[in-house]
Amino acid sequence: MKSLGEIDTVISCLASRSGTKRDSYLIDYSATSNFLSASTYCGARHFTLLSAFCCKNPWLQFQQAKLKFEEELEGQKDLTYSIVRPTAFFKSVSGQLEVIQKGAPFVMFGDGAVTRCNPIAEKDLATYLIECGRDEGRMGRVLNLGGPDEPLTMKKQGEMLFKAVGKEENFFYAPLWLFDFIIDNLQRLADLTGLEAIENAAETGRIGKYYAVEDMLTTEPDEKFGTITLQQHYDKIAVEGQEYDPYTTMFAAPKKD
Repeated sequence: MKSLGEIDTVISCLASRSGTKRDSYLIDYSATSNFLSASTYCGARHFTLLSAFCCKNPWLQFQQAKLKFEEELEGQKDLTYSIVRPTAFFKSVSGQLEVIQKGAPFVMFGDGAVTRCNPIAEKDLATYLIECGRDEGRMGRVLNLGGPDEPLTMKKQGEMLFKAVGKEENFFYAPLWLFDFIIDNLQRLADLTGLEAIENAAETGRIGKYYAVEDMLTTEPDEKFGTITLQQHYDKIAVEGQEYDPYTTMFAAPKKD
């Protein structure tokens, strides 16, 4: 490997797109581990890892892969490190913008108050990640991180989104048992056939259920960062639109070359 010269701090934002077992261990663990080795070879001083808040209560494959690398990072002695676990990105709670602009209801699970979160703006998160390499108080630590908002239920997020687009509120409440019905049947079929594609579909269902029942919320003052609120983000994308992402903003229009 050719040396890239003097490098002080590296930031790893590697993450699998699907969250399925194969992808997670290839990206969240193996590729990130390779990046750590390359960082050590290049003489980096500090390694900042973008992980995930949900790793605090792991029952998904991608969480296990992330935790395996976190353990490796904490055990090495060549670099100082910071492990940053953000609650959620704004784009992950913006996926229904385009459908409600077209008149569809905002879909939520249970009564809309099952979970709470304080997501963080990508810009604020980027600032925090960069600062980790200069702040000794953030080194050698796992850092849970959310944005400046107070706890937001899913229903509250819907109310904010309708306010941003200037439409009357219209909610659809989906029962949580739908997840168990879908996951259980997919898993039975995966066990019978041994097909990875069906196993992946069951895992995708488990991912959906996880975020429907688990809080993504920081409560301590030092676990909140940034100045951009979710309402400000919603107001902006209601006018300007948002970038297409096949996993979070799948109804946005892909950018044309």
